[in-house]
Amino acid sequence: MNPKRDFLALADYTPDTLWEILDKARALKEEWQRTGRNAPLLKGKTLAMVFQKPSLRTRVSFEMAMQHLGGHAFYLGPQEIGLGKREAISDVARVLSGYVDAIMARVFDHEHVEELARWADVPVINGLSDYNHPCQALADGLTMYEHFGRIKGLKVVFVGDGNNVAVSLLHLCAKLGAHFVFSGPEGYDIPEKAWRLAEDFARESGATLHVERDPHKAVEGADVIYTDTWVSMGQEAEAEKRMKVFPPYQVNAALVARAKPTAIVMHCLPAHRGYEITDEVMDGPQSVVFQQAHNRLHAQKGLLALLLGGEA
Repeated sequence: MNPKRDFLALADYTPDTLWEILDKARALKEEWQRTGRNAPLLKGKTLAMVFQKPSLRTRVSFEMAMQHLGGHAFYLGPQEIGLGKREAISDVARVLSGYVDAIMARVFDHEHVEELARWADVPVINGLSDYNHPCQALADGLTMYEHFGRIKGLKVVFVGDGNNVAVSLLHLCAKLGAHFVFSGPEGYDIPEKAWRLAEDFARESGATLHVERDPHKAVEGADVIYTDTWVSMGQEAEAEKRMKVFPPYQVNAALVARAKPTAIVMHCLPAHRGYEITDEVMDGPQSVVFQQAHNRLHAQKGLLALLLGGEA
């Protein structure tokens, strides 16, 4: 395992370590499907789950991942912990470090999860921040690998807003050698700092990175079309403006028809049907949206098993 004990960003990990996590996830998923159980790799281990933002997939997948591996997880909502408000983040980190074996935090400000990691004596996992969503990208990588038998060389097109999900998907592709195309309106690009990091990774892996404003051109020859909500949590004040800008970037049947016939469609959920993606596509034969959601569970098992020292 990479000597860095926290999982805050894919950028912190080598391709070998990312593959170690994905391989562990695949093995644990196969074991679960074959036997209906996993070996109790994390028996006696406890995960604190700190939430500033509400969640379905993040909360349930982490809680069930710990349960499947013989450990325990518990939820701490905004009413219990007001990070940086009710109590200093440094104090929260040091208190929790005396109670639990790891902390997962789903926050608004990325600096909050970084500060938790700085002060905690136990591993800290970024369950989502406004900057990135590395746990989602692990599930995305697992899904692509299951479907195509590879990640390197795939053409992955992200259509929509250059948000936290786009950042982590970009870094996953750049690290593991997939060709990444971003297609979104001007002014809503992936942050320049994240793009520059990806360029460094791509030079090592052989990946290519492009921006193409026209989504119909962008998806030509695509293996993967990926989209996400046009209005993320915390952006509600921009909703009216965004709803006028993003409709040309809807993932609909006409757009999907421009990609390879074998292309898959991905969405991290929650989806706003009829906006960034149509029912026809989301419920259609090329959609792997729910397989992708289920893989959050298995990807997080792989991450937790390695991060907390479990052995297969």
